[in-house]
Amino acid sequence: MAFDLKKPTRRQMLVGGGLAGGALLIGVSMSGPSRRERENAIAAEGGEKFVTTWLKISPDNITTVYVPHSDMGQGPITALAMMAADEMDADWNLVRAEQAPAEPEFANESLGLFITKGQTAPDMLAGAAETLWYNVAKFMSMQITGGSMAVRYTGQHGMRIAGAAAKEMLVKAAAARWNCAASDCEVRDSVVYLKGKNRSATFGELAVEAAEYSPSATPTFKTPDQYRIVGRPTKRFDVPGKVDGSGTYGIDARPEGMLYAALRQSPVFGGKLKRYDATEVLKRRGMKKVVELPVGVAVIADNFWRAKQAAAALDIEFDDGGNGGISSASIFEGHEKALQGDSTEDVEKGDAEGALKNAAKVVEAAYRVPYLAHATMEPMNCTVWVHDGKAEVWVGTQDPLGTRARVADMTGIDYDNVKVHPLLLGGGFGRRIPYRSGFSEFPSEIDYASLIAKEVDAPVKLVYTREDDMQHDAYRIAVANTMKAGLDADGNPVAWLNRYVYKDEPAEAPHIPYAVENQSIRYVDNPTPVPRGPWRSVAHTQHTFFNESFMDELAHEAGKDPYEFRMALLKDKPRHRAVLQLAAEKAGLGKPLPEGRVHGIAVQQSFSTIVAEVLEVSLDEDNRPRVHKVTCAVDCGRVINPDTAEAQVQSAVIYGLTAALYGQITIEGGAVTQGNFPDYRMVTLAETPVIETHFIDSGEALGGLGEPGTPPVAPALANAVFKLTGKRIRELPMSIHDLSPASGKFAQAAD
Repeated sequence: MAFDLKKPTRRQMLVGGGLAGGALLIGVSMSGPSRRERENAIAAEGGEKFVTTWLKISPDNITTVYVPHSDMGQGPITALAMMAADEMDADWNLVRAEQAPAEPEFANESLGLFITKGQTAPDMLAGAAETLWYNVAKFMSMQITGGSMAVRYTGQHGMRIAGAAAKEMLVKAAAARWNCAASDCEVRDSVVYLKGKNRSATFGELAVEAAEYSPSATPTFKTPDQYRIVGRPTKRFDVPGKVDGSGTYGIDARPEGMLYAALRQSPVFGGKLKRYDATEVLKRRGMKKVVELPVGVAVIADNFWRAKQAAAALDIEFDDGGNGGISSASIFEGHEKALQGDSTEDVEKGDAEGALKNAAKVVEAAYRVPYLAHATMEPMNCTVWVHDGKAEVWVGTQDPLGTRARVADMTGIDYDNVKVHPLLLGGGFGRRIPYRSGFSEFPSEIDYASLIAKEVDAPVKLVYTREDDMQHDAYRIAVANTMKAGLDADGNPVAWLNRYVYKDEPAEAPHIPYAVENQSIRYVDNPTPVPRGPWRSVAHTQHTFFNESFMDELAHEAGKDPYEFRMALLKDKPRHRAVLQLAAEKAGLGKPLPEGRVHGIAVQQSFSTIVAEVLEVSLDEDNRPRVHKVTCAVDCGRVINPDTAEAQVQSAVIYGLTAALYGQITIEGGAVTQGNFPDYRMVTLAETPVIETHFIDSGEALGGLGEPGTPPVAPALANAVFKLTGKRIRELPMSIHDLSPASGKFAQAAD
């Protein structure tokens, strides 16, 4: 049987046509019961009532917040509940939070702001815009977690609105009950009071009456000085279950009668199955069936060990899909060749080529970074049961509704007959987004589990081995670039030229905040058969390494301090300057360090958050970099939960440090050479530096926090290594370089 995993589905075609038609979607309003009525039918019982979307109140005065995001450890379930509860003036002790069900009624219209890059509608059109984006989200099955979107979009434009609107509705209900003006009422700790009178009613007592009102799309928000929950360290809802083991991850799902599946895939990207003979493996104990897939064969057994061993022993042969000659070396050769050809405009400002010709000094450099795996701690897995014209799914996913749509597409079962149980994720970072055009470009474990389940009369859990995951990931892409800059007689940059391979998201990642009058930033394409997908901070991880390393090179060539050089060029960027200054002060930049240690710095704005990092680095006895301390300064507008915010920065730093020191996926013969953690080393607890984080409450628009701490790590480390060795690191990871004093084999020695 042949499967085309990249063929657009009927749902995708309908959505594409709807978006192209624009205003037509406004007319796709829901007939029959209202959205809140349908939410009540799905998730309310025993007198509970959804007052607004996302917010349910029970008679015992408990407010439950439904959050349309997955929690991979970044804490959105708690943070978004805090935002809603604060606007409601709810008693936090009476607030609960859950991940929203994978139902269209809980599609996340706030994600429309990600598509419009944060552009909101005028107040007079707010209701129509909400209707439009809800219908878009519903038909696109959008409950995506990624892009540091949860707080800055769903929180700011979903949860705050829901909380403030619910408060207004509860006050209206109380005013109607007491025959008074709404202004005569006040709200504290989940209770509405009649001012100056001994009268009150709890949210639970008012919920049914309040739900009769229509929620405002433009309610009155609190001012920051009125916050009582937001901005305070708050215990997360998800932590107890992760500590005591009661939390359920995808790998924990065990529906009755479940079987296990293991894959034997073509090791070469694009390779196809030529032949296989399952006669011998099917004689093994516990074997149930062998299912042919587009990429190979799945072996089904009564436990995973037996399935895995049988898959490894299978008599099987693949072709190489024409990609057997591809290697990391050939890919980078293609990148370098492409960089010499025609390019497409990204930024053109002033006359960069002309300024370069007239510069007192020209500085050139070429950088590159390798493919990176996601290396999630929980192996990729998905459990699917196809029976009686229905499909049931148990999985940890970054998009439960998208998963539902994908399973429907893969099985041919009607969307309404697919039920998804969203479970905890043991790491994601972009890896657990189901394939859908425009988001990722690889068939996932969800696809294969769905195809397998169609052929098996029982629930089937597909589990990837670590080798499966490492060798069949959707990787952060390998990127190369060439940089040129011109300095005037005073060492000031007058021209900045950057040519890079592949325009990725976010689109602004290659751009610089520095006041360089003449800029030419352009890109080229060099397609490869290696699957690519979103990775923590996406394009910012590559381009921050390029730009911030090159900025240090320019400071050195100008004979200026790297910190002062940056500060001067950020004269029109007060937020960047404040962040960089705070990081420098807290790190003690310029003050004496223990012998053998130096500082390296970098700064980047990503996902609307500005982060500066100062790394304190030495070389160990083997001349390998050792990071002792990372000082971070962060301006994310406002911090919602300080404990979670600090943890996110720490996590991002460790993730970035692993990539900078060790991260590398190598291609040989069209296949990945790494197989498991001994081949793909991670930063260990013993290597983890002290990480000190300082936040600036700028009051600016909210920024993300799951990703922005990662990009500055690699360039700050490379800049420190230059101070220690006099060698420029222009290719990652650090582990490929010989940094001993006598060596210049890989690293470019300073002139």
